[in-house]
Amino acid sequence: MTTKKKSAKKTATAAPVEAPQVVRHSKSAVKRVNLALQGGGSHGAFAWGMIERLVEDGSIEVEGISGTSAGSVNAVVFAYGYLLGGREGAIEMMGKFWRTLSEARAGFNSPESFKAFKMMTGSISPYQWNPFNWNPFRATIEKIVDFERLRQDKGGIKLFLAATNVETGKARIFQNEEITSDVVMASSCLPFLFQAVEIDGQSYWDGGYMGNPVLYPLFYHTDSRDVIILHINPIYRPGVPRTAPEIENRLNELTFNSALIKEFRAIAFVGKMLEDGWLKPEFAGKVKNVLMHSIRADKALKDLGVASKFSTDWRFLQDLHDRGRKEAEGWLDEHFKKLGRESSVDLRAEFL
Repeated sequence: MTTKKKSAKKTATAAPVEAPQVVRHSKSAVKRVNLALQGGGSHGAFAWGMIERLVEDGSIEVEGISGTSAGSVNAVVFAYGYLLGGREGAIEMMGKFWRTLSEARAGFNSPESFKAFKMMTGSISPYQWNPFNWNPFRATIEKIVDFERLRQDKGGIKLFLAATNVETGKARIFQNEEITSDVVMASSCLPFLFQAVEIDGQSYWDGGYMGNPVLYPLFYHTDSRDVIILHINPIYRPGVPRTAPEIENRLNELTFNSALIKEFRAIAFVGKMLEDGWLKPEFAGKVKNVLMHSIRADKALKDLGVASKFSTDWRFLQDLHDRGRKEAEGWLDEHFKKLGRESSVDLRAEFL
């Protein structure tokens, strides 16, 4: 918006004035929360927009982040940016990462190229077609993040990144002092794209198979009761898929939501025990009464399929970012006041 300033010369105008940011409350009442970031390839740019909107006016402070796959990438980039320049640094670093990823042209920016690659990977493993295990995402994250400096940061954002142990099927949670580019690659290692990532003699695939994201580390290792889950995989999708791409897309969504919904069931059960007084007094004080919040992707991403998760076209990533900002803005308007007081989502009603 441009406002005109009265002066002796009628042709003079003032410089454009930006509308002031809305601060929802005084600095003393900042809400400290944990974030849980889903994985979903390039759709992680949707979470980028959500995170940016949640933190930009200073009304929300992040204590810990649990991430899987693209969620791990966002978590690491945000934490490193925060280390360098606080909230503004985190926002700047996330934008820099996604722009750099797009410029690397690491994805499949047309449905045709994705289909051709999918046909090839259906019969040939990455150990055959990619024997040197080239991964363009590694180059981008290593270009953006100084992992040694991030590991040395003792008082910053607490990170919990999940990867799936190929042999045991168990989830492993990597914390700040363990995080390397290998860990991020392990957390986001889709087995039909990349070879398993070896860490400490163990091989790992994408963490989304066992937790997308894993929530329990936020209960045990942080002080905040509030957990905001940033979804990038729609849980509810109306209609029955009938074409092969539609079926594949829905199976992908169900697969990468299943572990999270199972964890919701456990959280809801513990919550019910606390509410109904099932626990003996000597045990009740040892259980954390968590406040759950959820920013869904069901409507915002309903028009996108699995192929788009591999696109790094800049205009597409910007569109996802903008959609994420809009969803977060709507959530803040409706639920911000509940942070620190009550859950804004009924897990039993909405997910179970």
